[in-house]
Amino acid sequence: MTRRQKDPLRPLTDHECDVLHQISRAHSEPASHVARAKILLAVAAGHTYTAAAQAAGRRSDDAVAELVARFNREGLNALAPGHGGGARRRYGPDQVTRIVAEVDRTPDRESDGSATWSLTTLQQALRNAPDGLPAISTFTIWCVLREAGYTWQKTRTWCPTGTAIRKRKDGQVAVSDPDTEEKKP
Repeated sequence: MTRRQKDPLRPLTDHECDVLHQISRAHSEPASHVARAKILLAVAAGHTYTAAAQAAGRRSDDAVAELVARFNREGLNALAPGHGGGARRRYGPDQVTRIVAEVDRTPDRESDGSATWSLTTLQQALRNAPDGLPAISTFTIWCVLREAGYTWQKTRTWCPTGTAIRKRKDGQVAVSDPDTEEKKP
C-alpha cells in the first residue's frame, strides 16, 4: 500500500492537457521536457508516482512528487529545468546597465591607464568608480558583454556585434550590418 500523497496533482485544464500531450510526443523538444510531460500525464491518468516515473524512464518517485508540487505552483513553467547549480547571479539589470555604460565610455589614458578597454581595465574602472561594483570579476564582465551583444575584436576593443568602424576619406565611420540578429548564435 502506498503512502498518502502530500500534494496530489491538481486537475489539468484543457489547454495544459493539450500542451502536455504535444510536448510528450515532440521530437524537437529537450528530452527533460518530454520526460516531465509524460510523468505529469501518467499521474493525471491515475498512475502512482513510481509507475509514472518508470513510464518516463526515470526511477525516483520522490522526483515525481517534487515535479507535481512544482507543477501545482507554476503550471507549465514546471517543465523547464530550474537553476542547475553554481552561484546565483549577483548583478541585476541596474548593474548590467552600469557595466554596458562603462564599456560605451571612451577610456581616459590618464585615469584608466589605457586607450582601449580590456577586461582587466574595465574591472579596475568599475571597482574604483564611486558608483562602481567593488567585487566584480572579469568573468562577470565578459558574460554581461556577451549577453549584451558585444564581441572582442582583433583591435583589442569591445564593440557591439554587427558594427564596425571603417576609415573613409572624411574620417572614421561606424558601419552596421542589417543581418546582425540572424548571424548571432
